[in-house]
Amino acid sequence: MRLNLRTLAWLTGPLALGSLALGCGDSGGGSTSAGSSGELTVTGSSSATAGPTEASTVTAETTDTPTSVGTGSATGSTTDTPPQTTGTSDATTGPGSTGPVSASEPGTTEAPQTTGTAGSSSSGDTPCAEDTILCSDKTAQVCDGVGGFKSEELCPDECVEGKGCVLCVPGASSCEGDKVLLCNDDGSALEPVETCDGVQGLSCDPNAGQCVGACAGLGLSYIGCDYYPTVLQQHDSYNTAPTNEYAVAVANTSDQVAKVTVTRAGNNVAMVDVAANSVQVIKLPWVNELTKGQGPSILLPDGAYRLRSTRPVTVYQYNPLNATTTNDASLLLPVNTWSGNYLVAAWPVWVGYPGFYTVVAHQDNTTVTLKPSGTGKQIKAGGGVAADGSGKVVLGEGDVLSVIASGGDPTGTIIDADKPVQVFGGHECTNVPLNVPACDHLEESMFPIETLAKEYVVVPPVQVPNDQLAQGQVVRVVASEDNTTLVFTPDQPVGKVLAKAGDYVELTTNTAKFLVAADKKILVAQYMVGQSGGFGTSDPAMLVAVNPLQWRKSYLFFAATTWKANYVDILGPLNAAVTVDGAAVGGWQQIGASNYQVAHVKLSNAGNGTHSVSSDVGVGIGVYGVQDYGSYWYPGGLDLDVIPQ
Repeated sequence: MRLNLRTLAWLTGPLALGSLALGCGDSGGGSTSAGSSGELTVTGSSSATAGPTEASTVTAETTDTPTSVGTGSATGSTTDTPPQTTGTSDATTGPGSTGPVSASEPGTTEAPQTTGTAGSSSSGDTPCAEDTILCSDKTAQVCDGVGGFKSEELCPDECVEGKGCVLCVPGASSCEGDKVLLCNDDGSALEPVETCDGVQGLSCDPNAGQCVGACAGLGLSYIGCDYYPTVLQQHDSYNTAPTNEYAVAVANTSDQVAKVTVTRAGNNVAMVDVAANSVQVIKLPWVNELTKGQGPSILLPDGAYRLRSTRPVTVYQYNPLNATTTNDASLLLPVNTWSGNYLVAAWPVWVGYPGFYTVVAHQDNTTVTLKPSGTGKQIKAGGGVAADGSGKVVLGEGDVLSVIASGGDPTGTIIDADKPVQVFGGHECTNVPLNVPACDHLEESMFPIETLAKEYVVVPPVQVPNDQLAQGQVVRVVASEDNTTLVFTPDQPVGKVLAKAGDYVELTTNTAKFLVAADKKILVAQYMVGQSGGFGTSDPAMLVAVNPLQWRKSYLFFAATTWKANYVDILGPLNAAVTVDGAAVGGWQQIGASNYQVAHVKLSNAGNGTHSVSSDVGVGIGVYGVQDYGSYWYPGGLDLDVIPQ
C-alpha cells in the first residue's frame, strides 16, 4: 500500500500533525502499523478526542475517493481530493456517513470548507507568498500574496511550479532520432547526452527516453560492446605481416550471435559474426607509425581501431598473435569503464629500446595532461610532449598519443584527462631483469585509478616444463598518492614508505607469494623473468594485478593454441569451489597464513583456445603462455567498480 503525502495534506489540527509526525518516525507516544488487509493504522496523542486521555485512530484504505474524516475514530479512504465533510467523534457509521458539526461541541473539530476559483484565488487557508508560481495543468499562475493571482499564462510546452512556462521539465529525457536529449536545469533547452549506436544494436526508446538493446546499461566490468584495439611499440623484426600479425580475440559472453564491426577512421576494416559462448580471432593490419622504430613520441590522428559488437563481448589484443621470440597480450577495457585518471606501469629503457605509454581518446576535444614521475622525465619529445615528459595534448576520437622514453622509466607517470581515455604501458623489447637475456615485448592495459585498491594478492606463475616450481618474477608497487605506507604479509625486503605519487618499490627476482596492503590506493605490476634467469622456458611478459574487490565468479577467455604451454592461475579465498572448462580445480596452495589460496591450471591446446572459469565466490585469474624465449601474460578479466579512496 502507498500513502500519498498530498492525500494527508487535508488533515488539519492536532490529529493531522500527530499523524504526520508519527509517519516520519516521531517517538512521542504514537505508533504506526500496517495490517495484512492493506490498511495503515496511525495511533497518536491528540486533543481532538472525546476526552483528553483518549487515543485517536485513523484507518486509511488505498482507494481513490475519500468520503469522511472523524476526529475520534473514523474510517476513510485516501485520495488526492480533500473530503468535503467532517464527522463528530461519534460519527463511526462508516465511509458514507456525513453530518454537520459545531465547533462548540466538545470533542469535535471542523474541517476546512474553503473553495477556490481558478484565476482569482490561490488555494489553501493561507495565501501563497507573492510571486510564487503555481501550475494548474499547463497554466502558470503568479500569486499576489493576498489570495489571488497577479497573472496567468497558458504554457505552449510545459509548466513547472516555481519556474512557470518552460520548454521541458528539468531532468526529463526524450528522443530525437537516435539521440537521447536531457532537459537542462532551468528547463530552457534539450541537450544531447548520448547517441544510441546502431552498430551496437542500440536505439532510442521514445517512451523511456533512453537507449535500449543488449548493449544498453552495461555494468562496470571487462565485458562490453565498444573497444579501441591499439597497435603498440614492438621490435621491428616481429611487427610485419604475414609472418607476424597483430590480432584481437573476441569472446562472446552471450547466448546469441554477436555481430562485430571493426573500423578505423570511420572506414570498415572487418565484419565478423561470433557465435554464442565462443571466441573469434580477428587479424588486423599493423599501424606502422605506432609500432615501427624507437620514436619520437607521436600524436597519430585516427591511430586506433574501434571494435563494436551487438552483444556483450570481451576483447584481448595480441602483439603479435603468433608465438615468436617477442610477444605480449593485453586485456582491453570497454569504453564504458574508462576514466580520466591513470597511473602508468612500464619498464626502463634497455640498450636503446624504449619503455612507453599510450593514450587513446573516445571523444573529440579530449585534453590530456601528463604528469611525469621522478623516473619518467626523459622522453623523446613530439606530439605535444616535452622532453621532460610534461605536456597538455588535445585528442580527437580515435586519436593515439604514443609517448616514448629516451632514458629512465615512465613508470609512475600520472595521466589526467578531462574526458574518458584508455591507457597502455609497456616496452618495445627488454630484458627482465635488465641483465638477464633475452628481450621480449611488454604491454598491458592500465586500470583507472578509481578502480584500484589498497590490498593485492601477489603470486608468481609456474615454470615450464616443471610446473611444480615457481617462475621467477619482478614485482613493482606504485603509489597513487603522496606518503603511502606499505605492509607485506609475509614481510618483503623493500622500503615501506613511498613519498610521492608515482614513486614505486621493486622486489627484484623472487618467487614469493604474499599480500601487500597500503593506506592509500596502489598499482601492482608483475614482470616475468627472462629465460636465461634459470626458471625454465619463458621470457619477459607483464601483468597488472587485480585486487580482490574486483574479482568475479565467471570468466570466458582465450589462450592461443600455438603456444608450447598455456596456464590460468586462479586466486581465491580458502575453500572456493572453482571449475575450469567444467572440471573441478584441485591442487590449491594457501598463501602464507592468509585466507587466500592459489591454483595453477594447465590449459588444453586440443580445442580452439576458448576457456571458461566458474566459481561459487569471486576469484581472480591470470592467463599466460610460454615457448622457447617467448611469453605473454594478461589478467583474464575483472570488474571495474569504483572503489572509494
